[in-house]
Amino acid sequence: MPIPALTDDLQKIAIGGGVEPSPFPAKTIEFAGIVNGVETDLTSMYFTDKILVTVSQGGRLSQWIQVPLTTASPIPFDTTAPGSDLLPLAHLTPKTLLGAGGDQRETMGHLYASQIASFILKRDPEEKRTILVGFGFEKVDMEREAFFDLMELVQRVV
Repeated sequence: MPIPALTDDLQKIAIGGGVEPSPFPAKTIEFAGIVNGVETDLTSMYFTDKILVTVSQGGRLSQWIQVPLTTASPIPFDTTAPGSDLLPLAHLTPKTLLGAGGDQRETMGHLYASQIASFILKRDPEEKRTILVGFGFEKVDMEREAFFDLMELVQRVV
């Protein structure tokens, strides 16, 4: 036998009593390409409270980094300055949640996550959702060509 008070509360929620509906399924974009000779899969999912971006090689995800956009600089930035697409915005503060894997891997992850968040902010300066990025690289590669290959792919999913 159902509990009357609980049934009433569930019915209020079902009718929309203060619960905000979110779009389902979340908007998802997937793309695959080659980064430094390795097949790389990218996915982005746009939830109501967060944007999830994954970059995976060999089906793995071993590092998770969060970049809050609510702490974004209130000073407008110029997206038309020469070379501005190549540099992450300085006010972004990435934080490793899981899987740092050493200083070099963590530094690379922070750079990539900041750049991804910058792409999103440059596309929509009013964006306030937190960016959650999952990486799964086969090896740490700090080469310039690998960076540009990855950023070119990232722009297709964000």
